[in-house]
Amino acid sequence: MNQAAQTYWDEFWNGGNTPTSVSAWMFGGLPNELAQLVIDGKKTATCSGHVIYGLENEPFPTTEDYSIILNKDEQPVAIIKTVEVSYVPLNKVTEDFAISEGEGTYEDWRAIHERFFTDELQNHGLVFSEDMLLVCERFTLIDIKDK
Repeated sequence: MNQAAQTYWDEFWNGGNTPTSVSAWMFGGLPNELAQLVIDGKKTATCSGHVIYGLENEPFPTTEDYSIILNKDEQPVAIIKTVEVSYVPLNKVTEDFAISEGEGTYEDWRAIHERFFTDELQNHGLVFSEDMLLVCERFTLIDIKDK
């Protein structure tokens, strides 16, 4: 976590019992646009490739997680809390979940995610498959920086 994110968290949490799981990250692809969708209340979910967690030695998300959302300049813009985690093949993601990602129709979501995961997997020497396992998270917006 960078210093700006740590300062934002410290000011937000104000010395209380800090949760054990707090991280700072930005959305892939279009970090500013996706962060703005969160702030606007249009994005309440996100997903990641299951295989990437192992490749990057990252823990899987839990409902105990708080996240500081960063913009492309790695500056904090909001805090979210994960409220649901599920593991779903990409081709079994429901329309409801896809719409909750805030990026348009189910068809838009599918096209965007196929491109994104194809590129992400290629970076790791892997090949995209429409039944690749996703880690699907729903979250709630806790705070907006500089509201």
